[in-house]
Amino acid sequence: MIHFLAIDSAAVDWARAQFALTAAYHWLFVPLTMGLAVIMAIAETCYYRTGKVFWKTTSQFWQRLFGINFAMGVATGIILEFEFGTNWSNYSWFVGDIFGAPLAIEGIVAFFMESTFVAVMYFGWEKVSRGFHLTSTWLTGLGATISAWWILVANSWMQYPVGCAFNPDTMRNEMTSFWEVAFSPFAVDKFLHTVISTWIIGAVFVVAVSAWYLLKKREAEREMAIKSIKIAAVVGLLASVGAAVTGDESAYKVAQVQPMKLAAMEALYNGGHDVSLTAVAAVNPFSQPDYKQEEEAPWRIAIPYGLSILGTRTLHGFVPGVNDILKGYTCEDGTVEPSAAEKMERGKMAIIALNNYRRLCADEETFADQDSDGLIAAEKEKQLAVLTENFKYFGYGYIRDESELVPYIPVNFWAFRIMVGLGTLFIFYFAYLMFLWWRKKDISSMKWLLIAAIVMLPCAYVCSESGWLVAEFGRQPWTIQDMLPVTASISDIGSSAVATTFWLFLFLFTAMLVVEISIMLKQIKRGISE
Repeated sequence: MIHFLAIDSAAVDWARAQFALTAAYHWLFVPLTMGLAVIMAIAETCYYRTGKVFWKTTSQFWQRLFGINFAMGVATGIILEFEFGTNWSNYSWFVGDIFGAPLAIEGIVAFFMESTFVAVMYFGWEKVSRGFHLTSTWLTGLGATISAWWILVANSWMQYPVGCAFNPDTMRNEMTSFWEVAFSPFAVDKFLHTVISTWIIGAVFVVAVSAWYLLKKREAEREMAIKSIKIAAVVGLLASVGAAVTGDESAYKVAQVQPMKLAAMEALYNGGHDVSLTAVAAVNPFSQPDYKQEEEAPWRIAIPYGLSILGTRTLHGFVPGVNDILKGYTCEDGTVEPSAAEKMERGKMAIIALNNYRRLCADEETFADQDSDGLIAAEKEKQLAVLTENFKYFGYGYIRDESELVPYIPVNFWAFRIMVGLGTLFIFYFAYLMFLWWRKKDISSMKWLLIAAIVMLPCAYVCSESGWLVAEFGRQPWTIQDMLPVTASISDIGSSAVATTFWLFLFLFTAMLVVEISIMLKQIKRGISE
């Protein structure tokens, strides 16, 4: 079995940092790919319906920017998947039968679909009919969305492991229900929220580029810029509202299956009934608060009953805080959630029972002729029963101190507020653009609005990355929630090797980002000219 005490803790930190680095850079490219796919497909649909060359030119312009970004996203995504094998081989072995399935489907089906139709989209303008080309453009975006679906299914399973059973003979978790894994409520909510958020980034990007043309008074791109802003405003407003709705549902699911993450997001140290939702509080962003001593975060402004409504869908519902989860508490349905100490003890019992079971299996093969009374078989069944009874807390057996079970509260607290705050800003921003459109205002003369549009672009990326910080930091110390901690997931590698590749990747990804931005800027400056 895996023994985390033999693992170099520095290797764990470097492996986490390397994976976070790769994921963060990868997520700079992916949302723009998916968001631009919608904008360019709508523009081409207008071309198909009207036959106006203007719409063809507009669609081709956004497709060129899509292609530049698409290539960069593929490169970082491939490296990200390889890191599971290089840095997290214990994790890959333990749950590879489950985790590998959605990733394999993503590569074999969705990515090939996306790659096939992107070729038709770029090179088929004069070779296929307008209808077939339009279909290829939409299918390119659909392929990207399906790719995201399977990747998010894999990530959601890590947050909420379902549809599986542990096999003590193979030492692996095995899938028992593909459909339960693929369509768990957690996966559906995560997919909807994540994909809709990418449409916001695509819309903000289009508005920002178009605003730059208007600021520079580029007459050749003026009509394209104004009509692209109209399309992006509609997409952005619908997506912003959709992200708020799906985000609320995602938070509710988190409250049900990851209560510690919700407590960290809210800096809720001691829970209870009628819990208010924190709007802002003086949480030190640079140090973990003393949650055992403090009643609540100081200088707190809150919405009465808000967290009870968010977490339980009732006005007076009980929401546990950090200390409640560590000490144990009684749920709304009357069931008792054990304390962290009890979970850790039962986790150790599960690990010991598993080791005993494995030893007895070896003894049974060796002494089969001498065990006429079946004593070994009986003892095996006994140990298997102990393992089955306590396997729910298996991962807790690797936790050395209950403080490890508390995520870093400042990151979760502030990242969540940055995400929600900027998301709210986007709703008002796109609604204002729609209002100006309805009033038939000439936005090209509103310099402040055009400058604000450009400022919104980095804000959109900050908002998106903040969401992932909450999702991933909030479930620490778990690689798989309650089943396998990070310390037991790492490969048997030295920290120096991971540190070296970390710096190499940092240089490589930064260079790729600089190259992409440079190429994108050149293409934008070039405009719609052939």
